[in-house]
Amino acid sequence: MADAKVIPFDDDRSRARRRPSRADGEAAAVRALPGPQQSPQAPEGAVEDLPGVEARAAAGAGASGAAGKAAQAGESGAGTGTGAGGWERRLAGGLAFLRRRITGEYEVDEFGYDEELTDQVLMSLLRPLYEKYFRVEVKGIENIPDKGGALIVANHSGTLPLDGLMMQVAVHDQHPAGRHLRLLAADLVFVLPVINELARKAGHTLACAEDAERLLRSGEIVGVMPEGFKGIGKPFSERYKLQRFGRGGFVSTALRAGVPIVPCSIVGAEEIYPMIGNAKTLARVLGFPYVPITPTFPWLGPLGAVPLPTKWTIQFGEPIPTDGYAPEAAEDPMLMFNLTDQVREQIQHTLYKLLVQRRSVFF
Repeated sequence: MADAKVIPFDDDRSRARRRPSRADGEAAAVRALPGPQQSPQAPEGAVEDLPGVEARAAAGAGASGAAGKAAQAGESGAGTGTGAGGWERRLAGGLAFLRRRITGEYEVDEFGYDEELTDQVLMSLLRPLYEKYFRVEVKGIENIPDKGGALIVANHSGTLPLDGLMMQVAVHDQHPAGRHLRLLAADLVFVLPVINELARKAGHTLACAEDAERLLRSGEIVGVMPEGFKGIGKPFSERYKLQRFGRGGFVSTALRAGVPIVPCSIVGAEEIYPMIGNAKTLARVLGFPYVPITPTFPWLGPLGAVPLPTKWTIQFGEPIPTDGYAPEAAEDPMLMFNLTDQVREQIQHTLYKLLVQRRSVFF
């Protein structure tokens, strides 16, 4: 199997979002996978030049267009999405996608981020959880810039880091520019088998200042949850009470990169796994920061690992600019403390406001 092509991170790919030229037509077919799209009718004689399934897909495109016109005229018939042409186009796109994965004709950046796999597979797997199960409501998405770097700072909760994944879907699906969120994750994520590879493919990277600054300077949206394990593993009795934000390293990174800080408040994640206890001895043996005990886990076995279907709200607050500070400001501990406290207070205040407005945990 051929190796995937690794491209420099500061390449223009992150902005132009281009695929390799030889796969341009195939990439368009992959993008059509989530739903049917009409394609222009292929010129006569062009279909014969296409191999196998692609030829039938192109022929089906013209037939589906004719069927659509007939339907508008009042004749009965299937639309392009349910006709043979629509299914063949989707099949051709799927086969093209698989061929690129097998032959290595796809791109990853130096962090291992695979944009095509993330958009076509990982996002598709997370979207039902986002839309149907947690029914996430997003507010303030306009506070995320359309271009250029920005640092999103959010509260962390829920026993398992589903809040970060839902925030990633929210930024990608709700932002007009369809931006991608690059999350900074703890060391534990990158030592777990399978999870490590998936995290890299989805664009996550180690929570260190060097990686974060490089991403921000390259114009990426970076997400960080400064509470870390203290936030995600806190007991249910302390829900929605922000833990310590560390030493303000995220503020220093934003100052050096000159990008705005966007506070983010997430309501609903605290209740998916109400943590009523912590098996500390078992956690030490396994090398985990905690082993949660909830009303359903471990008592119900694997069934107890199913999260409760709470109603979520994700609100992105007013950005805090940092480009007005001098370069040496990143070394000023008092400034970092003040900005860290400002971000923390804004998130906490928004959490309280959203909780007051919430009608029910589940509705």
